[in-house]
Amino acid sequence: MKIAVYPGSFDPVSNGHLDIIERVAKVFDKVYVVVAINAQKKYTFTIEEKIEMLKKVTCHIPNVIVDQCSELVSIYSKKVNANVIIRGLRNFNDYQDEISLFQFNRSISPDIDTFALFPSANNLFLSSSTIKELILFNASIEQYVPKEIVSFVTKTIKERQHK
Repeated sequence: MKIAVYPGSFDPVSNGHLDIIERVAKVFDKVYVVVAINAQKKYTFTIEEKIEMLKKVTCHIPNVIVDQCSELVSIYSKKVNANVIIRGLRNFNDYQDEISLFQFNRSISPDIDTFALFPSANNLFLSSSTIKELILFNASIEQYVPKEIVSFVTKTIKERQHK
């Protein structure tokens, strides 16, 4: 069985994330979409909210399992018998970060490979910080975030900006 793990902060889930999830689900028998912790990031959404958003936008993909992990992704991947870790690359900065992660993960788990995917052209520039900024300036995010979560994301970001 071909199993992949697609980790991310998903703060919030974007159409770029969903694009990669849908593409990966066509290639692998099982895909774990995992909310991972990055100590260097400040998050807007709780882990529970991210999981709920991911479940809502991936419910149409039967071989996707949404989960969380508070350990190294390579360790989590071993636990679920994954062969591959999926990473999305938008630009050269992502590439620089990901090549280091790849080497690190490979040294811990040499039997787990990393596949890098590029987002579709209309999602190439998309980031969670861009989505948050659009909301703070009252711009629409409908073309950047799955329709099922647009109102929740907008409302939550607006509410939490004042705290």
